[in-house]
Amino acid sequence: MRRLRLPALLLLLAGLPGAAFAQYDQPTVTPRDPTPVPDSATSRPQRVEPFAGLGGGTGGGPRQDPNAPVTFQADEVEYDRETGIVTARGKVEAWQGERLLRADVFTYNRNTGVATAKGNVQLLEPDGTVLFAEEAELKDRFRDGVLEGVRALLAANGKMAANGARRTGGTVNELARVAYTSCDLCADDPTAPPLWQVQARRATQDKDALRISYRDATVRFFGVPVLYTPYLSHPDPSTPRASGFLFPTFGYTRFLGGFFETPYFWAIDETSDLTITPIFSSRQNPNLGLEYRKLFNFGEITGSASVGGFNGNDTSGKAAGGREDLAGHIFLKGRFTVDENWRAGFDLNRASSELYLRTFRYEYRRVLTSQVYAEGFWETTGYARFDARAYQGLRSVDDTRQVPYVLPNIYVEKAPREKILGGFLTLDAGILGIYRDIGSESQRIATRARWERPEVDGLGGVWTFKVQTDAIGYRARGQQEPPTNLPDANGTRGVGNVRAAVDWRMPFIRNAGEYGSQTIEPRVQVVTGPRQGPQRSVPNEDSVDFEFTDANLFALNRFTGRDRQEGGTRVDTALRSAWDFPNGGQLEGLVGRSYRLDDDFQRENPYANSGLDKRASAWVARMRLAPTPWFDAVTRVRTNGEQPFSTQLSDTSANLTVGPATFSVGYLYSVPLPYLVPEVGGRIRSREEVSVGVSGRIGQYWRAGITGRYDLKIDRPVLLSGFAGYEDECFILEGRFIKRFAQDPATQSLYPASTIVLFRIGFKTLGEYFFRAI
Repeated sequence: MRRLRLPALLLLLAGLPGAAFAQYDQPTVTPRDPTPVPDSATSRPQRVEPFAGLGGGTGGGPRQDPNAPVTFQADEVEYDRETGIVTARGKVEAWQGERLLRADVFTYNRNTGVATAKGNVQLLEPDGTVLFAEEAELKDRFRDGVLEGVRALLAANGKMAANGARRTGGTVNELARVAYTSCDLCADDPTAPPLWQVQARRATQDKDALRISYRDATVRFFGVPVLYTPYLSHPDPSTPRASGFLFPTFGYTRFLGGFFETPYFWAIDETSDLTITPIFSSRQNPNLGLEYRKLFNFGEITGSASVGGFNGNDTSGKAAGGREDLAGHIFLKGRFTVDENWRAGFDLNRASSELYLRTFRYEYRRVLTSQVYAEGFWETTGYARFDARAYQGLRSVDDTRQVPYVLPNIYVEKAPREKILGGFLTLDAGILGIYRDIGSESQRIATRARWERPEVDGLGGVWTFKVQTDAIGYRARGQQEPPTNLPDANGTRGVGNVRAAVDWRMPFIRNAGEYGSQTIEPRVQVVTGPRQGPQRSVPNEDSVDFEFTDANLFALNRFTGRDRQEGGTRVDTALRSAWDFPNGGQLEGLVGRSYRLDDDFQRENPYANSGLDKRASAWVARMRLAPTPWFDAVTRVRTNGEQPFSTQLSDTSANLTVGPATFSVGYLYSVPLPYLVPEVGGRIRSREEVSVGVSGRIGQYWRAGITGRYDLKIDRPVLLSGFAGYEDECFILEGRFIKRFAQDPATQSLYPASTIVLFRIGFKTLGEYFFRAI
């Protein structure tokens, strides 16, 4: 017998007596071979075809004509010509229109059109609902009538029982002394109460409105009453969308104080809906939130918005400066398919402030991006994208006047399938315009051609010949101002670059028999090209966040964008080794380094702390250990080139699965990087953190997990979070705990270390309840 383990209070309540709810199996239709009806008024053949006088059907299933007369088949039939009453017994199946009736005894009065069924009555509705009853009296194509001892199987595992029911038009069922649940019964003790159920004096199931409404309703947990309400209504389980109030949410936060919200869901039509959520709190003015969804044959629009008075309370509830301003946000997204090659879309994201989003618990983003775009895809030719973007920084230290507008941003790429000079050619071109209210601006046109030709020699070595050319034109002004601070980059200029390379690798493979195979693969690449001029004379918008790792060791230009070009001659080397096991596991490692043949790059040193600030680069390495499906570990390392045991970057993560539990550990170390925002005091510190976590399932229905991160440099935790949840066929119970110890340097007075507690209780097909505390 399955039991949900709950806190002590609910366990005590569960021990009290409660009503049981029956469980029913879905019936099946088994057609039988028809046998002619004898001419006598009373006959008892083993099989009887549908009575010809009632409709002349031939049997085999429900008729689809809603106006068709009653048709039936049974083991035994009696017909009284004087009264016009037909009585059928034994495995009776009668159907009229789209409804099928089963019973032990079925009586039909041809004069009045009233049908009576007794004993194991089953009524199958067109929508898939199955009604069970002890006795039923029906008419008007089984749409109207009265049923006694009613039980029902609904969609989404819904179940309903009542002492009696009255049907009207086949769309409204009025039930007396009713119980409803979506829970399965205990297999060991079917008479035990379900996990939860709704009991009511009266209930109405309206299939046109797709709602079930209760009068004098009590919600019971393990048979124990926990909530009474004079009126309760929820969508019929057969519909996933129905207008009405959702379960309210209430809680307490530092910024709102006590708060309460009552969402209303409006199903506008079959393709759109709107959720309206008013929020009332003790420290803020009322707020109104909206969520909208709309589906088209060719796309969708989704979004959220809010508006309300906002006084910028701090954690004590005191208004910042005593001001109360109108604030809000809008997050709107559209995605559309134009034809088989093109799609288009837009994003509109704006908010009054970061504090507003945090206070009213809307989706938090530190930077908001708005854009409009169109994309084209061609299987044999390439890709194209046209877009325009605007950004909004939400931190208080962000100078919105320096946040860029991107217009236009055009990128086109073409990759012919045919070989050219025995190799594969890729061409691309792009236009980029960046504007600011104050500060630097630039416009760029860039094109690149890349050609690669792989060849295999007689010894098994793989040779790849590569050529890459770049041509870039700039028009820039205000480059002496933040955020670029490059006074020599003003004006109009062109930049060109050519990179040619020969890449050789030799995989030595050894068959290890039942232990799999082993591979050792040395790799050498020689890259050459003209030296590049002073980097400070070129604007830099897309190549700021550069970092050297094993992922870009063999890239011809290792900068992330086009504004910085790598020149000169270098040699890239690496040694890769792998052991592949028959079970799919692998041990794999790589170590590599790059060597420059000149030190021209040191005149400006754009590679500070990147691993490429010396002629001999830092060592980069990667190791993956995954010998079995239940364990894997990955480590990436970059060392100081002159001091091999001095680490500049170390990133390690490992996962171990033991039964239903997964354990994870991680370690991250990174030296200060110049493109990061300085802390308060103007310094950038290195980062060193460890993380641990465990998560998994406990039994069939429970799951839980906990994770933590600790900053070794400042000797304090960064984040601690955990969750525990239960979910079965009818009930959800979930709790989450999040404690943040880090402070935003820009707003540390407003966002000290915080604790968030979230609770979610869900009654499937009925509704969900949320509680949040900060």
